[in-house]
Amino acid sequence: MQAAFNALSQSFMHWGFLAWAILGGLTSIVLMHLHYDKGLPLQPRTLLYPVFGKRVLTGFPGALIDALCIIAVAAGTIGPIGFLGLQLSFALNALFDIPDGFTTQLIIVILAIVIYTISALSGVNRGIQILSRYNVILAVGLITYILIFGPTNFIVNSYLQGVGTMIDNFIPMATYRGDEGWLSWWTVFFWGWFIGYGPMMAIFISKISRGYTIRKIVFSICLIAPLITCFWFTVVGGSGLAFEIAEPGSISKAFEGFNLPGALLAVTNQLPMPMVMSILFLILTTIFIVTTGDSMTYTISVVVSGKTEPNAVIRVFWGIMMGATAIILISLGSGGVSALQSFIVITAVPVSLILLPSLWSAPRIALQMAKAQGL
Repeated sequence: MQAAFNALSQSFMHWGFLAWAILGGLTSIVLMHLHYDKGLPLQPRTLLYPVFGKRVLTGFPGALIDALCIIAVAAGTIGPIGFLGLQLSFALNALFDIPDGFTTQLIIVILAIVIYTISALSGVNRGIQILSRYNVILAVGLITYILIFGPTNFIVNSYLQGVGTMIDNFIPMATYRGDEGWLSWWTVFFWGWFIGYGPMMAIFISKISRGYTIRKIVFSICLIAPLITCFWFTVVGGSGLAFEIAEPGSISKAFEGFNLPGALLAVTNQLPMPMVMSILFLILTTIFIVTTGDSMTYTISVVVSGKTEPNAVIRVFWGIMMGATAIILISLGSGGVSALQSFIVITAVPVSLILLPSLWSAPRIALQMAKAQGL
């Protein structure tokens, strides 16, 4: 039982406060101030303006910075699109005996490309917002259902203890270096993924959060979002842990060979109405990947075009390009997915240097704004 709580706590360290701070805390403050108050472009290069001044906004240095960030976020988005094809193909085979092969995976990815590209074409206030809203509604409905019919006591206890353990051991867990092989497969990979998303997420947050106070941005992105993420992890993953403890092998056997969709179906099969729950979880997974695809397609197009409303051709190009790359990686088998994981970490290295100045420029900007407003 304690090992299960500790495992959840470790996942909270990977996907919790630090992840969401990277995904849009300080960087959003810097970008929003420089774009809306100073009139600078809504592009990754603007994050380095406080250090290098106007020379970073034009010419080769600025183009290189933007290109590095586009490559990193494209790598991070291609992965989930490919994983969606693999997961849905396996699940459709398990539930409906549809062949689990490259043809099925190809059809799934093509449908995903069509949906998220159309959503990106419709803009932030239409397709992207509508899909995100339905995603939240479905997630809340599934959470409520599992809390009522699942291992409620275990979920509540493991969430409270897991968050408490993470906070109590925050520094030792965040700086752990005892097993570099384990770190490279989990911690470094996850944080590299988040770092790669950092500049583009800051642009997306800046686009949808105009008028927000700094307090609201920090509270919603760096505190509320990670706590909700950790709770979602506990509801689904915690249920799997509870079922495994009650009946050893009920989840772990399905998970053998790193079979993620198999583990998910093993969890849903132990809930009331397993077929309905399995289908709803697959729909939720699909919408989540689609909303990631449409928001990043839109954001990359903003950076490439230099306009807050990029033209349709650019949006379609990036949507198709990321999906086509995912198809190529799927066709290569497990080797392609492993190569992508390594590529995600590698592309995060230069992006981390682009994010670094926000650690001191964001507090300085906040202090200047506070003085100017008499706070």
